[in-house]
Amino acid sequence: MQSTTLADGTAALTFRRIALWGIVAAKVLAGWGVQWDIQWHVRIGRDSFWIVPHVMTYAGVAVTVLLSFGILGWDTWRRRGAGAAGGEMTVMGVTSTPGFHLAAWGIALTVLAAPIDDLWHRLFGIDVTLWSPPHLLGLVGSAVNTAAGLLIAHEVYPGGGRVRDAAIVVNGAALLGTLAFAVQPAFRLAYLHGGLAFHSYAILAALLFPLAYVTAAKVSGLRAAPLLVLLVGFAVSAVGVQIGRIGFATLQPVSVIEEEIAKDPTSPIAVANAIARKNGEAPGARGLVFQGLSLVPVALMVVLDPRRRPVVATLVYGITFLALAGWSLARSPAFGPMAPDAGATLIALALTALAAIIAAVASHRLSAALGADR
Repeated sequence: MQSTTLADGTAALTFRRIALWGIVAAKVLAGWGVQWDIQWHVRIGRDSFWIVPHVMTYAGVAVTVLLSFGILGWDTWRRRGAGAAGGEMTVMGVTSTPGFHLAAWGIALTVLAAPIDDLWHRLFGIDVTLWSPPHLLGLVGSAVNTAAGLLIAHEVYPGGGRVRDAAIVVNGAALLGTLAFAVQPAFRLAYLHGGLAFHSYAILAALLFPLAYVTAAKVSGLRAAPLLVLLVGFAVSAVGVQIGRIGFATLQPVSVIEEEIAKDPTSPIAVANAIARKNGEAPGARGLVFQGLSLVPVALMVVLDPRRRPVVATLVYGITFLALAGWSLARSPAFGPMAPDAGATLIALALTALAAIIAAVASHRLSAALGADR
């Protein structure tokens, strides 16, 4: 009986590890799909649902759903009539580890966002902004599912080690990617309104990005985790850029972007193209530039050790990022004319500091919930 129990536990651990890395791979695929999809919309225009970027994105989501709920179903079936074992929990009759519960219900939010998004378009027309309620719901679900990966890494590698740390770093990079997608519309605010909105990306970065950086450091125990998260995220994004480049060259889709711009010159698509033309860039390509700018503030965060001094580390990160992002935008032809005066910049500095403090507290609580104290 004891040998049977041990074998069952070993099999469960193996399946959960496979599921963890399968979810990681699926999220990378979905991230590449979203990255290419954004470029597709701003370069080609609205198109069929069955464009390749959509297929990549939804394939990644589908695999994530199957693996997350698959482990829940398998664990529940194994424990039928016996109840939850050590390290497991039962919610509404479903038994599994806390990490896989969180992963499943997180990706369920992303799936739920799809029909809501369809209804939203039917009621209010087609939009391409990431800040519509259904899009934000989908991003929240993706972030929850990705954060669950940090907890699952603790569950399936209880002894620690490099593989566990790698899983935490890669999931941290995926979480950073989701948060980076979420704040992209801030560039449109900066271009259209200037003033305090000129610094909106940096303020949101100080509020959200430490959730990936600091949490990964505290959960893994690695001081250099924020820098590793950034570098992995940069590498994944760079591959995504190449996928888009090769994909466009291979498929050669017919662009209808000028017609789209003519219909609504103030739309997010039109603004993205106007910014790109003025800066001499390809539309949708600015994200990698700002990831590169993050190297200095993230390196300072590592020097200050976010595991032990999260408030100081996030404050220095946020203020440094604000300075570098403001300098970069002010030098660009598109954003330069919208650079604010000293008064608006001082207000942005205060808001950035407040955002960084909130991020430090939130990251501390999130990391504790995800296993930092275990």
